[in-house]
Amino acid sequence: MEDDAPVIYGLEFQARALTAQTAETDAIRFLVGTQSLKFDNQIHIIDFDDENNIINKNVLLHQAGEIWHIGASPADKAVLTTCYNKSESHCFLLSLAPFIASLLSLSAVSLVITLACDSRVVSCAAVWRMPSDWETGSHESPDDSAHNPQTLELLCHLDDSAHGSGCVVLWEPMGDGKRVISLADNHALLWDLQESSTQATVSSTATLEGKGQLKFTSGKWSPHHNCSQLATANDTSIRGWDLRTMSQIYCIENAHGQLVRDLDFNPNRQYYLASCGDDCKVKFWDVRNVQEPVKTLEEHSHWVWSVRYNHSHDQLVLTASSDSRLILSNMVSISSEPFGHLVDDDELSEGEDNHQDDKTKEPLKDSVVSTYEEHEDSVYAAEWSSADPWLFASLSYDGRLVINRVPRALKYRILL
Repeated sequence: MEDDAPVIYGLEFQARALTAQTAETDAIRFLVGTQSLKFDNQIHIIDFDDENNIINKNVLLHQAGEIWHIGASPADKAVLTTCYNKSESHCFLLSLAPFIASLLSLSAVSLVITLACDSRVVSCAAVWRMPSDWETGSHESPDDSAHNPQTLELLCHLDDSAHGSGCVVLWEPMGDGKRVISLADNHALLWDLQESSTQATVSSTATLEGKGQLKFTSGKWSPHHNCSQLATANDTSIRGWDLRTMSQIYCIENAHGQLVRDLDFNPNRQYYLASCGDDCKVKFWDVRNVQEPVKTLEEHSHWVWSVRYNHSHDQLVLTASSDSRLILSNMVSISSEPFGHLVDDDELSEGEDNHQDDKTKEPLKDSVVSTYEEHEDSVYAAEWSSADPWLFASLSYDGRLVINRVPRALKYRILL
C-alpha cells in the first residue's frame, strides 16, 4: 500500500510561525503567521480534510506587525498569542538655524527647522481572539477570505517592555488557558490571564544572571510535575526552572557547540528533553544527569530550527532545518516503549517457533524513517497535529506549508 502524497499550501507572504490548534481535537487544524514588511500580516487557519486530501483555509488580518511566534490556547479554540515586530518612528528637533540674527533687526527673520527621525523595531506580545463567525466562512470559495479578511480582536498586550524584547509566549500545557510565560531578553515572566483573557498580570519572574548580555532564545513549558517546570535556552546552554520558586534547578552548559534553537519535552518520559541548534545536531537529555546527552543525531547539514516529539508515540521525532529538509526519526531506544509491542507466550499458537517470540522482544534500532524534501527554503517550524497523531505540518520561509503523514508501514508496526 503506497503512502499518500504530501499536500502543499502556498502563502502569499514569507512565514516562520506555525502551531497546531491545541484545543481542537476533532478537526486537523494549523495556524500560520506571516512576515511581511510592506503589507498587513495575516494568520492563515489551515483545515486539512483527511478523507479528500485537500486543504481549506480562512485568513485573518494581523495588522500589528510581522509575526515571529504563534501559540494556541490549550483551552479555547478562538484564543491565541503572537510575538511580533513593529516599527516605531521618533522625530526630534535637530537644529534651529540660522537663529534670529537680531531681535531688534527690522529685516525678515529666517528660521530653518531641521527634524531628524529615528526608526526602530519593537518586539511585542499580545493575546488575541478570532472573530466569532470565522468558522462560518465559505470553504467552497477559499479565496473569498483572502480578499475580504476579518481582523483579530486584541484581548490584551503582554507588556514586557520594562524587561526587554519578547521572543516567545508559552501556554501552560493541559491548563485552563489562564497562565502563560513570556521570555523577554533575560527575563521569564509568568502571567495570569483574567477577565476572559482581557487582562494580564505578572505573578512572578525569573532572571537569567551572568556576565555579558544574556538573552533567552527559546523555551518549553514541561507537561510533567504538575506543570511546575520550565526549560529555557540561551546561547549554547539549557536551563531548567522551578516555577513555584522561580529558581534554577539544572543547567546544561555547552549543550550545543553553537546557539540552541529549540527544545521539546518527551510527553511520556518526564525527565527526557530534546534540543537542537546551529551545530546541526539534535540531542536528547536526561535532566537528572546532564553531563552527557543520552543520544545525538547528526542527520542535518545546517542549523536545526525545530524539534518535536509526537504527542502519543514518543519514539517519533520531527526535526526541521535550514538545509530545506524535514526529517522523521524513530528514536525507539529512548522512548517509553523501547521494546515495541510484546507478545505473551500464551498468545502464540503451539506450532510457532520460539525464535518468533525472541524477535518480538528484540529492541528495535533507532533510525531515520523518512527525509522530506518538498521545501525549497529554510524549514523554520514543524508541528504534529493535535487531532491526528500520524499527521504533521512543516513551514518554510518562502511561505510553503507541507502536510505529511507517518509512513503506513511504521504506523502499523507501532500499532500492531
